[in-house]
Amino acid sequence: MFREEHDALVDLEKKARELWRYLDVPGKKERIAELEAEIARPEFWDESEKAQERLRERTNLQKTVDALEDIMQRIEDSKVLVELGEESQDEEALQEVRQALPTLDADLRKLEMARMLSGRHDANNAIFSINAGAGGTEAQDWAEMLLRMYLRFCERKGWRTEITDYQPGEEAGVKSVTLSVEGEYAYGFLRAEMGIHRLVRISPFDSSARRHTSFCSVFVFPELDDSIEIEIDDKDLKVDTYRSSGAGGQHVNKTDSAIRITHMPSGIVVACQNERSQHKNRDMALKQLKARLYEMEVRKKEEEAAAISGEKKEIGWGSQIRSYVLHPYRMVKDHRTGFEVGNTEAVLGGEIDGFIEAYLLSRS
Repeated sequence: MFREEHDALVDLEKKARELWRYLDVPGKKERIAELEAEIARPEFWDESEKAQERLRERTNLQKTVDALEDIMQRIEDSKVLVELGEESQDEEALQEVRQALPTLDADLRKLEMARMLSGRHDANNAIFSINAGAGGTEAQDWAEMLLRMYLRFCERKGWRTEITDYQPGEEAGVKSVTLSVEGEYAYGFLRAEMGIHRLVRISPFDSSARRHTSFCSVFVFPELDDSIEIEIDDKDLKVDTYRSSGAGGQHVNKTDSAIRITHMPSGIVVACQNERSQHKNRDMALKQLKARLYEMEVRKKEEEAAAISGEKKEIGWGSQIRSYVLHPYRMVKDHRTGFEVGNTEAVLGGEIDGFIEAYLLSRS
């Protein structure tokens, strides 16, 4: 009577032990001990930003270790319950194990995502931008819909978001928007969204109620830590100041506190307008610039390697990755993986986990 439940627990235990080795839990525990020794030093808070980074690192490591240890303990407890129930033919014990199995499987699956988020910067925070394509108000409204979708997704993940630059559309929507996203594996998850997003719908702005197709591009860059050196020469920068165009308080809107930086050699333009001081906006804009320059260099090397090997690799922002069709039928489909969902309202409400997981599985 308990054989099926016993075998399911054995499979889960095997996966958990594989994860224990793959995630190097002993190594994580050693790093946690090192960080705790560093945090205990009297001078730890002398460098506030560095201290915050160390605290975040310790929290993330501890979270992973605790989660896996908890799963392994629950599996062991369930195995004991199976043995005791089998001896006494206890139907209640069988039901308790059956109820525990789906939760154990789901929790273990979440941790298994870490196996797909093993890139150098996957654990980092992210810099996320949405840009409306050609099409005026239609595309700008679509960009705002995407912004709402991603803000809700980040909220569900428990991530902290901050809009650092917001360029509103002339009539509705947004021309471009940049977010900083702070959370565990934010870049690792959100990089799955980089590319062209296509919307097909009956336009709310067309008096003839015709069907329109709109496009937006999504760019994602990892927020870099101090271990990555990116040299930027001041003479290569063109810095402009202007008044904030979005919400940011009376002070922001009345002073030229917003910053736009153009990197002349690469043509990359970054901007920040959310902070009250010009100095803080400049720091945030430079952080974005460093991330984009680093990502550009990584892409260049990948393309060179692909050319040498004769392979044609996907360039995330240069291809249509997903279609959101609201008319004549309702469907969201990812063209890279074939994953599709018919509940368009849920997707546009931030439920995009399935698309991200399918993409990461296809790339792992």
